[in-house]
Amino acid sequence: MEKSDLIVGGKIKRFGFYRIVEHQFNMTAFGILVITGLSQKFHEYSLSQWIIINLGGVDSVRLIHRYTGLIFAVLTIFHIIAGSVGVIFHKWQATMVINKKDFTDAIDNLKYYFGITDHPARCDRYDYKQKFEYWGVVVGGLLMIATGLILWFPTLVVRYLPGEFIPAAKAAHTNEAMLAFLVIVIWHLYNSIFSPEVFPLDTSIFTGKISVERMKHEHPLEYERITGESLEEEHSEREAHEKQGTPVS
Repeated sequence: MEKSDLIVGGKIKRFGFYRIVEHQFNMTAFGILVITGLSQKFHEYSLSQWIIINLGGVDSVRLIHRYTGLIFAVLTIFHIIAGSVGVIFHKWQATMVINKKDFTDAIDNLKYYFGITDHPARCDRYDYKQKFEYWGVVVGGLLMIATGLILWFPTLVVRYLPGEFIPAAKAAHTNEAMLAFLVIVIWHLYNSIFSPEVFPLDTSIFTGKISVERMKHEHPLEYERITGESLEEEHSEREAHEKQGTPVS
């Protein structure tokens, strides 16, 4: 594919239609689970009581929470199966696997933030922050699914497992829910909305496209791979032109 086909109007395609739709479903399911779950956990607060009453009472809230949990479970399991099949049989790149470079990238970025170096880490399709957040969501999601099923069918569970699994599942489920909520609110929403690099909103997951300049800055290795350009050579040429006082073509 030619570079002109990849870059249109200063934008470059980053996500396909399936990833965009998948994100919207996950975002919606997560939001419903947070509202219906935390309103039960903190039922003594007036806001929680207002939510429960307006959703038809606690029994209705529990049903909404459980069936939305089933949808979330299907989305999560299908995502894992699809990714595994793609990597194993269709030779997709395992771009979300954490490797040694992610740790060195974190160190390189710290040096950049403190002014020790003049350029950030050269990341590929996903940087270390996105990978750690992704695996936190996947592993946390599997924990929520397992503990949620235990709490939904406690009498069935205790036929095969000790009764201590029920209170343990409740503690794990509610605490992981709070952790996931805080991670999304503090980390994910900051990086998607309030970070100076994307403010007022990172629209890439809605449009599937990212600006060329941002791609070069945040994912230079992927940009070089799909366009065939060398950003290091471009950077060296720019520095040479700046020293000579001539404009960059």
